[in-house]
Amino acid sequence: MTEADNREDSALSTDPEDLEPVRRIPDIISLVKDSYAELRPAERRVADVVLDDVKYAVDASNAAIAERAGVSEPTVTRFCRAIGCEGVRDFKLKLAQSLVVGALYLAKSPTVSNDNGMPFWNAVFGEARRALQEAERQLDPGELQKAAELIAKARQVTVFGLGGSSSALAQETQYRLFRYGITVSAQCDPYLMRMTASTLKPGDLVIAISATGRTREVIEAVELAKHYRANAIAVTAPDTDLARACDVRLTVAVPEYPDTLKPTASRFAFLAAIDLLAVASAYKLDGSARETVRRIKYNAQIHRTGKEMEPLGD
Repeated sequence: MTEADNREDSALSTDPEDLEPVRRIPDIISLVKDSYAELRPAERRVADVVLDDVKYAVDASNAAIAERAGVSEPTVTRFCRAIGCEGVRDFKLKLAQSLVVGALYLAKSPTVSNDNGMPFWNAVFGEARRALQEAERQLDPGELQKAAELIAKARQVTVFGLGGSSSALAQETQYRLFRYGITVSAQCDPYLMRMTASTLKPGDLVIAISATGRTREVIEAVELAKHYRANAIAVTAPDTDLARACDVRLTVAVPEYPDTLKPTASRFAFLAAIDLLAVASAYKLDGSARETVRRIKYNAQIHRTGKEMEPLGD
């Protein structure tokens, strides 16, 4: 047995309980906000300085923070200990770690600059339009045709998506495809994704959706499906691990708008990709797809009166 084999056996035989847990970095900014009401008045002035400009608080000396807050240096130390830190040094280390999400998430809301009093109005509509334009410009018609062919001939289709937007998009893909008579299901739980991938066979198809293309659980589920010789389509960002793991890639990159309160606009681009994918698949199926849609419309119409050109569902 080689040394590499010994190392592998040792790794495989490791008891999960012996593994060190991942060290969690405390969210010190939340601790400051949650402890604010319990602080002494002088300590609250220190908290105000910290929350008003976190980067300044990380870089400034103890004396500078005290001067800006109008308190003594020992008060700054007492503030740090009051929120659970060992001292100023420990506080600053944790505060610096809190900036990993970027100062953008600590910024205040923009001032009102729209006639209707809502500064986000133009951003929401404008970013939605821009996302659709980017989707139209970046999506590859050739890849779309390949994807439609895979869906049309698939024995069954399963859609993977994890997290808020991608889970909703996975469900939306299921709703788009089943009405054409396609056997399709959506999985948004990482364990169910792995379990489902383990059941797939040649002729089955996975559609994997991820805005970043870096979600490890989705990538691993796709790789597992590929191991069992299923095909895979990615709806994701270009040049990502997920895109490289799949046979067909529908990729689009939409830069995020610098307002953390506004929902991501990339989902509009992915919705466009899903609609294109569904319609292209329906055109491949043609007669059978039209008949399935007709059945659905017929039974919906007799259940609920309405007009011919109303949405197929509700």
